Amino acid sequence: QVQLDESGGGLVQAGGSLRLSCAASGTIFSINDMGWYRQAPGKQRELVASITRGGTTNYADSVKGRFTISRDNAKNTVYMQMNVLKPEDTAVYYCNVLVYLIGSISLSNYWGQGTQVTVSS
Repeated sequence: QVQLDESGGGLVQAGGSLRLSCAASGTIFSINDMGWYRQAPGKQRELVASITRGGTTNYADSVKGRFTISRDNAKNTVYMQMNVLKPEDTAVYYCNVLVYLIGSISLSNYWGQGTQVTVSS
């Protein structure tokens, strides 16, 4: 019912930058929160950043001042600009959205397929 198309991951040297994008499509009435999570090998998935429909943002302490989340409501797309990347940022990054589907009065939760971000030292 909802497809999430992620892009922008890759390999970068420490100190470099990447920009992730996630476009949502399908039977969407409106999108509430959008966010990015990450999961490193052997670790639990963790919230990196989130943004409400109104633009209120929330960041993990480890990325504050380096990552910036934004969204384009007209395009149902969330972005995350990642600067000053560190080797410890290496992980699979997942897009997450909370949506009202057309004809539904309850929120539905969807995940992207994940995109690999690798930061070399």
